[in-house]
Amino acid sequence: MLHFMEHPPKVAVYEAKDNMIVGNVAFYGATSGKSFINGIAGERFCVRNSGVTAVVEGIGDHGCEYMTGGRVVVLGETGRNFGAGMSGGYAFIWDVNKTFKANFNPELSDIDPLNDADKKELKGLIQEHFDNTSSSIAKEILKKWKVQEKHFKKVMPRDFKRVLLEKKAEASKAAKAELA
Repeated sequence: MLHFMEHPPKVAVYEAKDNMIVGNVAFYGATSGKSFINGIAGERFCVRNSGVTAVVEGIGDHGCEYMTGGRVVVLGETGRNFGAGMSGGYAFIWDVNKTFKANFNPELSDIDPLNDADKKELKGLIQEHFDNTSSSIAKEILKKWKVQEKHFKKVMPRDFKRVLLEKKAEASKAAKAELA
């Protein structure tokens, strides 16, 4: 499994969170691995992602287009048309400035609140991002987690959500039948 950590050199005099550090189409068609990017990615980040887990501090236009799997965490702004054609996987967006809805493509996905399992997973990914990059954004979010968790949204494709709910119902039914 590939692990990718990107951050500016320690001698850099600029703030990573305010600068593009990964170019356009990063992780196009990615199938596995984890990525932690201390900075902003260009356009079409994680397009056709089918399995990578990525944490980044902002992205350009058309992020997560045609995504079929994997997980993406965006700790910053997104460009327009986020999630167009997204049929699988999911994304967590830190929407502290309340700008995400205007950039979201609602054709196939919904913006959902986080449940307890989502919060646990998300906090773990942000901690892993901090551990690998020393991100100042991740550090501040973790320091004030109870306040910051309320600013996160989950982008979930409708059909993927339906399939997961059907599988959960089938598993519950099978478990009840086994106990009987």
